[in-house]
Amino acid sequence: MIVLAAASFQTPSLDYGALAPMLVVFAAALVSVLVEAFVSRRYRAMVQQAIAVAGLIAAFVAVVVNATSGTAAITAEGAVAVDGPTLFIQGTVLLLSLGAVLLMSERSIDPSGDAFAPTGSAVPGSDDEREAATAGWRQTEIYPLTLFSVGGMLLLPASNDLLTLFVAIEVLSLPLYILAGLARRRRLISQEASLKYFVLGSFSSAFLLFGIAYLYGFSGSLELGVIASSVGSTVGRDPLLLIGVAMMAVGLLFKVSAAPFHSWTPDVYQGSPTAVTAFMAAGTKVAAFGALLRVFYVALGGVRWDWRPMMWAIAILTMVVGSVLAVTQTDVKRLLAYSSIAHAGFILVGVLAIDRAGVSSTLFYLVAYGFTTIGAFAVVTLVRDSAGEATHLSQWAGLARRSPLVASAFALFLLALAGIPLTSGFTGKFAVFSAAIGGGAAPLAIVGVLASAVAAFFYVRVIVLMFFSEPAPDGPTVAVPSAFTTAAVTVGVVVTVVLGVLPQPLLDLADRAAVFVR
Repeated sequence: MIVLAAASFQTPSLDYGALAPMLVVFAAALVSVLVEAFVSRRYRAMVQQAIAVAGLIAAFVAVVVNATSGTAAITAEGAVAVDGPTLFIQGTVLLLSLGAVLLMSERSIDPSGDAFAPTGSAVPGSDDEREAATAGWRQTEIYPLTLFSVGGMLLLPASNDLLTLFVAIEVLSLPLYILAGLARRRRLISQEASLKYFVLGSFSSAFLLFGIAYLYGFSGSLELGVIASSVGSTVGRDPLLLIGVAMMAVGLLFKVSAAPFHSWTPDVYQGSPTAVTAFMAAGTKVAAFGALLRVFYVALGGVRWDWRPMMWAIAILTMVVGSVLAVTQTDVKRLLAYSSIAHAGFILVGVLAIDRAGVSSTLFYLVAYGFTTIGAFAVVTLVRDSAGEATHLSQWAGLARRSPLVASAFALFLLALAGIPLTSGFTGKFAVFSAAIGGGAAPLAIVGVLASAVAAFFYVRVIVLMFFSEPAPDGPTVAVPSAFTTAAVTVGVVVTVVLGVLPQPLLDLADRAAVFVR
């Protein structure tokens, strides 16, 4: 007879209040999955939209409650850190995700009634696909997939150990791989984008795992605080530490579209449904930069003199590649993709200030960039021809004569991305460049200003094309959106203007939030 000795078991410590935003979103995602199984197709889309919107709003309320109560805790047995940067990033992700869900819910723009394929598993052009379209099937799986991805985005900046960080990235990424391949039109390009994103994302995850393994071998722990202590007590530089830092950087820089890990971005942005492109361009970048800040400030701050030169080179390369290659683009979505790459470089300038001002300026920039990006891609969905979205630049000639409001909104977003004064983009760039100069990274700020000047050329070129060129006789039309897309564009315009004219309240909020719990 085997007698089992009584073993003491300690109940894990969970701060449910601090974890509430993530728990709400994951709960909404699980309910959304059940809706797919048990609610009839006739009512499914409406129910899914309600669950997604309600879940995101409830999670945002939980973030506000935590922020106002001054929550700062390390919970879940050290796996999750909820502090100022975490709550700021989570609130930003939830608001941006709400805008993306509104774009995904749009049904009045496309003549078919939906921008998503009726069934993702059908081969493009097959009988199965035609039967699903004829039956009027609507793609509603996008809502649980989006909510699971949002849950990963909320967990990612809160990850206080490397294993949780890896799980968060995978939960974030796997739904996006599927969503990228669900476009109703140009199905083959959409599926190609999905496959490219999946394959290259898998490579980046492998680098990240190798980096985690090396850092564990160096410190004997996955917790960021223990790694920081090991770095501080190490005499000399351990090869395991340096290799781990390099590989971790590859995995995280892939997610923010930094060069030379950016090659997936233009193809995936172009091929994905535009609402999904807006979601990944804004939400993924915000969440990934939140994780990058936490890892490099909390765990690896003691070895900054080793990784800072590498990050300097990557920031410069990212700004130059994004700005220069955008000039050669003839497709609006690819142009915005290279713009996204350039902005990743600008945000890295703030990260490399390596002080509180760098964190706060980065947080502000992420808000400004996110809302401008959601609004810009929302406008892209409105310009259409018989084949769907008209994304070639030549088709945008004279757009202001067809729809002055749409052209003006897009021009405002482009001016913000260019960093023109009285827009959110100017305030964001001024903040990160000032932080970089104060943190001893003045050369980065100079390169950033020069790259911004180059970027301004291709933004202004599109504005000139819309307002001062003759429209083609058979040019595209501007669709009349429903309240969903109208709300996304309107919020983007308001935030872009307000953060350019009255940025101080958000700057103060970002400064108060720029303290990591350790």
